[in-house]
Amino acid sequence: MQQSIEIAGHKIGPEHPPYVIAELSGNHNGDLDRALRLIELASQQGASAIKMQTYTADTLTIRSDREDFKVKGGLWDGQTLYQLYQWAHTPWDWHKAMFDKARSLGITIFSTPFDETAVDFLESLDAPAYKIASFEMTDLPLVKKVAETGKPVIMSTGMATFDEIDESVATFCATGNRDLVLLHCVSSYPAQPKEANLKTISALRERYGAVVGLSDHTLSNATAVAGIALGASVVEKHFIDSRSSEGPDSAFSIEPEELRRLCLDCLTAWEAIGQVKEGRTLGEKASMTFRRSVYAVDDVKKGEIFSNANLRRIRPGFGVAPKYLEALLGQKAPRDYVRGEPVKESDLKLLGINEK
Repeated sequence: MQQSIEIAGHKIGPEHPPYVIAELSGNHNGDLDRALRLIELASQQGASAIKMQTYTADTLTIRSDREDFKVKGGLWDGQTLYQLYQWAHTPWDWHKAMFDKARSLGITIFSTPFDETAVDFLESLDAPAYKIASFEMTDLPLVKKVAETGKPVIMSTGMATFDEIDESVATFCATGNRDLVLLHCVSSYPAQPKEANLKTISALRERYGAVVGLSDHTLSNATAVAGIALGASVVEKHFIDSRSSEGPDSAFSIEPEELRRLCLDCLTAWEAIGQVKEGRTLGEKASMTFRRSVYAVDDVKKGEIFSNANLRRIRPGFGVAPKYLEALLGQKAPRDYVRGEPVKESDLKLLGINEK
């Protein structure tokens, strides 16, 4: 697997700034103008990409009122699957306008295909990448079809066991495609932070050697920022102009100002990770003067005995380290000192005191 991938000129991986995806989903509420406005808003707030979903109710399910096809509990309780997907889908004849809008703004756009016909359609639009949803990652024929495009693929792993992820990753890699990002995900809507289990992010990276990230359905940005600190290179959040619009995913989507903060906070978290600290940062070098060191606190003549009365460990830090005070006490001063003058390393050498 690749340690970093590239989507439309954006390099993605641990050595690169976080890749923040604004998930449009069905939050356009059936209004193309609103969909185009959401793309514009995502671009303005600093998102790396906007993602849509490509399906119809008929490519996902069948029209049926049988109990198997009814949603029970949660945000969509009582609806049939067909009703839900008919409400939430993005019409295919909108896609070109949405792709053109994103490209005109310089923001990357790609989609989640939910069947093979959607992959073919998105290929006709020259999609730069693909997303495989958590619910589709066990659909191995679809995984194979998407991988065979040769494009980078981001795969969510909600609900999946490691055995299931193993199968999906093996199916993907068997095509020769290695540009895969695995997103840890909790497929609850909304998800509870206490169920986020973000340690899975590092487990995915260690097990598969892939770029990893987080598809976050919690109601705040704290979980996503913590995910960055634990090694996520990608964060995906559902995005809406206003939660009061009552779209299909509005209850767990973030608004423009929240998206702006998410982008900034994820970048800050990534910058703060840095490297294993050895030695001093530039900021710390300036602070070295506030360390304690050994100073003459009275005038001392050459040959006079150093004592606690004329030497002390005080701030600032221009003298030798405090650990040398004990070795200096009882020694004859190698030169004259005035009150407020530091004992220097050269003084240690004159006295034969080994520096440690």
